[in-house]
Amino acid sequence: MIKQDKGLKRSIGVFGLSANIINIMIGAGIFALPAIIAGKMGNSSIFAYIFCGILITLVVLCFAEAGTKVNNSGGPYTYIETAFGDYAGFLAGIFAIGSNMIASAAVAIALVTILETIFPVFGLLSARIGFLFSLYAFFTFINILGVKQGMGLVKLNTVLKLSPLLLLVIIGWKDVSFSNLQIHSLPTFYQLGDASLVLFFAFLGCETGLIVGGEIKNPKRTIPRSIFISISLVVGLYIIIQLVSQGILGNELVNYKTSPLAETAKIVLGPFGYVLLIIGAAISMLGLVSGDLLNTPRVLFALSRDNVLPIKKLSSIHKKFATPHVAIFIYSSMSFIFAITGSFEQLVVIATSTILLLYLGVALSVIKLRKIQKSEPGDFKIPGGLTVPILSIIIIFYFLSHLSTNEMIGTVLFIGILTILFFIIKAFKEKME
Repeated sequence: MIKQDKGLKRSIGVFGLSANIINIMIGAGIFALPAIIAGKMGNSSIFAYIFCGILITLVVLCFAEAGTKVNNSGGPYTYIETAFGDYAGFLAGIFAIGSNMIASAAVAIALVTILETIFPVFGLLSARIGFLFSLYAFFTFINILGVKQGMGLVKLNTVLKLSPLLLLVIIGWKDVSFSNLQIHSLPTFYQLGDASLVLFFAFLGCETGLIVGGEIKNPKRTIPRSIFISISLVVGLYIIIQLVSQGILGNELVNYKTSPLAETAKIVLGPFGYVLLIIGAAISMLGLVSGDLLNTPRVLFALSRDNVLPIKKLSSIHKKFATPHVAIFIYSSMSFIFAITGSFEQLVVIATSTILLLYLGVALSVIKLRKIQKSEPGDFKIPGGLTVPILSIIIIFYFLSHLSTNEMIGTVLFIGILTILFFIIKAFKEKME
């Protein structure tokens, strides 16, 4: 059963929450994916962006409605727990923690890889471990100090990561050759699904940005406004970035899978542009890691708060800083371990498939919450009846159908293991009562 948050301060407004969502969404993906998607779909790449944009719009509408009905900390976990109970909440909480932790670790790995191109010392294992330890330790310290400090860092990162991207598309538009954007043939349905499953990694993050629900001022107003501001900006920016990079590099875009935007900036702004976009990518990755450490520990906190995880310490609130300091420390430590032991490619696929299951749960929770909760004044309700959540469910299943057989088997086994773990924990709690 969901319990009310106690001890947390509601200090996050529309700008802060919008920045939080944008900071998480614009991570490492958009700096590399334009070339990968062009390799899969050629000049018709834009259709993958539109398709992903439609899905994320449908999904965030579900988040907006659920977020105004259930505004405690925990984000999607809290929505699903309220709608479907302990078991579904347990799965959702683990999915949220696991996918975010894996995605954050993947981005931290990518950050060290980029730094290695400038500073070869990062090719040494000891240097990589030392840097990642310092990185996670610093962000842990900042986020334990207080949500305002953590949110301040998020706002700064958001401005710093958006600046080079906006500069690229504004100045670069004059160099676009529209012949490079001509679509000679439409993609097949399979091509669209295959490319979109990869591209969707760049659109993840809205759910993470909403985890701080217990610290949002006037959530019924702030959550919908922040979601629409952030999603509109991100989807629009991504589409323009693809058009500019493809319009400038043309068929050569597919040859720059490591840093397509930096190569585009080299043509637009010279060597300075290349360095600027490399720095922008690094800042973007730093921003995602710091934002994740601000948000996802609140899920651990919420799982403990609701006694889904019988570890009371995780729901401790620091007496001076009013932050879930134990949850932040534990989550940061686990993320660090993933970052020094995993690889980028492996972690990205796992994170994407897991988060899609979480989105599926949120879409279903909207349908259930409408039945079990009466709407209150100020609640946001998606227009069109059940059309949006049902469309979301259909498109999510379409995405999941493009997982490989081994990935599907692995997902089912993971859910099976979590189910066994849930009932073991439940039996333990019943025995202790």
